[in-house]
Amino acid sequence: MVLFIGYSPEDRAWRSYHDFLKKIILDFGLRTICEIGCGANPEFSYPELERAKDEYHLMDISETELAKAPDEYIKIVADVTSPDLPSEHKYDLIFTKMLAEHVADGKAFHTNILHLLSPNGVAVHFFPTLFNVPFIINKISPERISDKLLYYFSRYHHKFPAKYSWCYGATKKQIGRFDNLGYRVIVYGGFFGHEGYWEKIPVFRDIHVAKTAFLLKHPNPHFTSYAIIVVVKKESAETIDSGITDEYKKHFINSL
Repeated sequence: MVLFIGYSPEDRAWRSYHDFLKKIILDFGLRTICEIGCGANPEFSYPELERAKDEYHLMDISETELAKAPDEYIKIVADVTSPDLPSEHKYDLIFTKMLAEHVADGKAFHTNILHLLSPNGVAVHFFPTLFNVPFIINKISPERISDKLLYYFSRYHHKFPAKYSWCYGATKKQIGRFDNLGYRVIVYGGFFGHEGYWEKIPVFRDIHVAKTAFLLKHPNPHFTSYAIIVVVKKESAETIDSGITDEYKKHFINSL
């Protein structure tokens, strides 16, 4: 059973994700933390979590990128989708930010994370979703073309290939995927809008603004731009403090 589904403008997700994670780490005593896919840029500096952390691990498939991260972190070079991923170490919190869309096998990704969670552990993921138009274009376009489009619209020089496996809004089918793996979804937040991609084409921007306003009044999970999910192991769902859900509402849905 999903405890909370909510919708909000996309800028609210970007603005508050860091604060939400930090809040639940500190307030709920999450001691062992693994950030997956951050490469050279961890979400938190070590001093930020000094009162809460026992261990803050960084996991990434790229040894080169991990090497650029500060040396005080414990770094694990691994493919989180690998069937041989070690699972002896358990984490109270596993989180990702803009990683899930680059994973080719969403089922393997979330299965392995489930095995890495401690009995009362929490996993939180922030990712773009289909069927937002820029992400559809990104998915179906050859890399050489989508790379140029990204630079034209956003001035980024490079992007990682995007697969969008299991990257959808809070549809019944999507929630069922997590349920079948052994998760309980306690929060599924959907976010509408991606105005920045259309700044160079005013007519498209105006259409996009109108569409976003309509979707915020009449939300449809098939047309979100981003999602944030909070999941726990099904067998421990009843013991997870509902305060985590309350914090999500505060930071993502009700904050202005």
